[in-house]
Amino acid sequence: MAEGEEQLLDYIKECAKRKKPLIDAFHKRANYCFKEYMLVGGMPQSVLAYIENNKDFNRADEAKREILNLYRDDINKASKRYNIKISRVFENIPGFLSKHDKKIVLSNLDNKKTFSEYADPLFWLDDSMICNLCYRCNDPNVGFSLTKDDSSVKCYLGDTGLLISLAFSENEIVEKEIYKSILHDKLSINKGMIFENVVAQMLKAKGNELYYYSHYSLETHKNDIEIDFLLSNNSKTSLKVYPVEVKSSKNYTVSSYDLFKKRFGSRIEKSFIVHPKQLTFDESSIKTPPYMVPFIM
Repeated sequence: MAEGEEQLLDYIKECAKRKKPLIDAFHKRANYCFKEYMLVGGMPQSVLAYIENNKDFNRADEAKREILNLYRDDINKASKRYNIKISRVFENIPGFLSKHDKKIVLSNLDNKKTFSEYADPLFWLDDSMICNLCYRCNDPNVGFSLTKDDSSVKCYLGDTGLLISLAFSENEIVEKEIYKSILHDKLSINKGMIFENVVAQMLKAKGNELYYYSHYSLETHKNDIEIDFLLSNNSKTSLKVYPVEVKSSKNYTVSSYDLFKKRFGSRIEKSFIVHPKQLTFDESSIKTPPYMVPFIM
């Protein structure tokens, strides 16, 4: 909307309502605009800096770093009992999200602490809306929170544009032209981190609490199932689960979902796959480009 793309937005909404893909040219434009949004973020100061300076990503980055410093000031003003712990989690969010399973690893922060000692710091980050917490659900059944694993949590930044600025130093941004490289798919980084963060942001904005599922295989000694997010119809008598997988590239597999379906098939209504390709439907899944997530899910 800040870029004057209201007609494109209306067209996206109409196609989502009719469950039809966009015309290819508009699909490419929508994907491009969405990548711009991921990089700039939705903070008003960053958006204004970007638009008013001829779409200058560096000016948007300056605005975002001011916001991050304000966050740090707020963290320092938190209770002296746990503000250091809050700071440790906050500064390490990009590092955790860049790992394969993306969850917080306490040994990377403090070898002598337990998750019970990080409960207040994590609550503070969640309650302040700086971060969106996503807990592992041990058994996707009635009420995900009933089997929530407090020791397995992923921490997403509330604004994906801020995540970019937190992940890279100012020198890296300028010297490597990080923004342009990401925008044109010319930088080899963990794009999954960025796409997963923005999907978490959208699901949270729609009022969902965030849960994920993983299963550790004793045979292979690694996770054989990893479902990025779990949604449900919130029914107490006829629960239906909607697993959500986020794919940042056009080439991907759905092996995790296939194994998840074998374990919990009777509970699954449909699966969602968020990918850069066009919107498609079949009997068991909905595959949607990220720009349609708020209107399809």
